[in-house]
Amino acid sequence: MRPIIIALDFEDRNQVFTFLDRFEHQDQLFVKVGMELFYFEGPKILAELRKRGIQVFLDLKLYDIPNTVEQAMYQLGQQEVSMVTVHAAGGAEMMRRAKQGLLRGSQKAGVKPAKLLAITQLTSTSEEQMRAEQLVNASLTESVRHYAQLAQSSGADGVISSALEDPMIHRSTSDDFLCINPGIRLESDSADDQKRVVTPAQAAELGSNGLVVGRSITKAADPVAAYGKIAQEWEK
Repeated sequence: MRPIIIALDFEDRNQVFTFLDRFEHQDQLFVKVGMELFYFEGPKILAELRKRGIQVFLDLKLYDIPNTVEQAMYQLGQQEVSMVTVHAAGGAEMMRRAKQGLLRGSQKAGVKPAKLLAITQLTSTSEEQMRAEQLVNASLTESVRHYAQLAQSSGADGVISSALEDPMIHRSTSDDFLCINPGIRLESDSADDQKRVVTPAQAAELGSNGLVVGRSITKAADPVAAYGKIAQEWEK
């Protein structure tokens, strides 16, 4: 599995499907539904996407007490999505319970379980912010390594991380532990609010297991052409 996941950072279903209609001849689309869209449209947007044969990464970054996260994942596990997220900072017990809830939910619905991915450090976070705002003395690399190892030992299937960290994460965990990478831009694009960005070609060389791409596709003059350019770099 090495998907290019389009981040659907839109306000509502009308904007989503106006955008996706451009990809009517594209097979095996994979999209990310985040907080903005899910909180407005709710689970019905997931069902509509699945009806079109589109795989869904539901990125809600759950972070709460273990019981609450387990029950939330039990509900999400019934939605036939392919990936879900929690914050690794929530701890080992929270991640274990998240996996349990996810498996219970998928079993009840008779669907394939989603991959549980843990957030290490957001790609918008710098080492300076970690020290000044989070009072974390560890380096960014040390923090990401620790969270990745904690996530793996707690039953997560992978992490969300910068592609720059993928070689270190795979060395510290295993080759089959997934590294899904946002912060992907074409050479000609602005980095916007993300500090640690790489191109699709660089991500492939670094061992990425999947790309999450938003504005480079959704804000492009020709989104289908931009998607094709990213795929060409990624699949070389």
